[in-house]
Amino acid sequence: MPSFGLRLRIALAFAAVCIVVVGALGVTLYAAADDMEEALVDQIVSEEVDHLIQRYRSTPDYRPAAGPNFAYHIVRTAEDAAQLPGEVGGLPPGNHEIRVGPDERHVAVRQIDGVRFIVIYDVGPHEAREQQFKNVLLLSLASVATFALLLGYWLAGVLTRQLTELAQRVARLAPDEPYVPLARAEQDAEVAAVARALDDYRSRMTRMVRHEQEFTANASHELRTPLTAIRTSCELLLGEPMLPEKARARVQMIDEAARRMSEQLQTLLFIAREEVLDATEDVALAECVTEAAEAFRGEIGRKGIALEVAIDAMTVLTVNRQALHTVLVNLIRNAVQHTERGFIRVTFLAHRLTVADSGAGIASEHLPHLFERYYRAEDRGSGFGLGLAIVKRICDHYGWGIEVASEPGHGSGFAIVFP
Repeated sequence: MPSFGLRLRIALAFAAVCIVVVGALGVTLYAAADDMEEALVDQIVSEEVDHLIQRYRSTPDYRPAAGPNFAYHIVRTAEDAAQLPGEVGGLPPGNHEIRVGPDERHVAVRQIDGVRFIVIYDVGPHEAREQQFKNVLLLSLASVATFALLLGYWLAGVLTRQLTELAQRVARLAPDEPYVPLARAEQDAEVAAVARALDDYRSRMTRMVRHEQEFTANASHELRTPLTAIRTSCELLLGEPMLPEKARARVQMIDEAARRMSEQLQTLLFIAREEVLDATEDVALAECVTEAAEAFRGEIGRKGIALEVAIDAMTVLTVNRQALHTVLVNLIRNAVQHTERGFIRVTFLAHRLTVADSGAGIASEHLPHLFERYYRAEDRGSGFGLGLAIVKRICDHYGWGIEVASEPGHGSGFAIVFP
């Protein structure tokens, strides 16, 4: 079913009302004119037969002559009756309508003292005028419909102008510009009500965003404090000359994990606020993948999974390093979590960075929902359902594409498509 805009719907409704009103008026006029014409014809033939009777009474041997649309008959004898048209001969006294082929005739029959008086009137001219009147009505109806549609469209534009202007102003709203209230004194009451509702909604959304920003800022500050303490303690421990090498390696791992956590926290904070991370740099892709997989080396080794990074060491992308690192961490974590044996393979070809695994795969009914927050397939193990949602949010933020291909029992592949 086609969808029409409000302006066109108003115009069509206006035109429909005009057509119905004018059409009803036209039908009424046509019916009234038809009834009046029938009555007029009956009056004419009645007057003509009365005149014929008067002439006969004054002149018994009167022989009437036929007129342009009239035929007169006085039937005195059987010979006179034989000269009558066949369709008229058997008519009883009174006024009649008969058909002679496609033409209509009105016949008045009178009988006085054994003499029949017959007047036949051809209504062809009346029917021609009636058809002309009908054509005029149809032409008028078509003209009114066209005019009503054009006038209705113009009037609808006038009526919806304020609403259209309001929609254009809403479309031009930008979060980084001062907000000018949409409601104005010159607006119609209905449009002003919509504008006030939008103003109220904008106000509530602004308060909610401000509260969220305050919360994220507070959470970021509270999380940075223990992370800073962890990194400070690691630095102090690493400064101990008597620290065993094995312990030193573990402290370095803790320090690196704390640093990465701090960077990821900063990335997620910026994304939550929908701020732009302008810092980009040339990132050695193979190195970034290796760093992202480092945190999962123990799990990969325990499961006996082969980690393959099939990326040329010279491949460089100009991106925000921490954002890419966060995406890779989540994709590799997802692959490690759902792969018990086989491989995890990371490749880069034609601007597509793919993380593929030989894990359990994903059923087709789950694929459309994978990037939804808190969504977890029943057969996908533990987790909060946030990792892939974070990946999708980062990719959308930077204009990267994200694609997934999977088949149960044959593993999955997640591809980041760079512009």
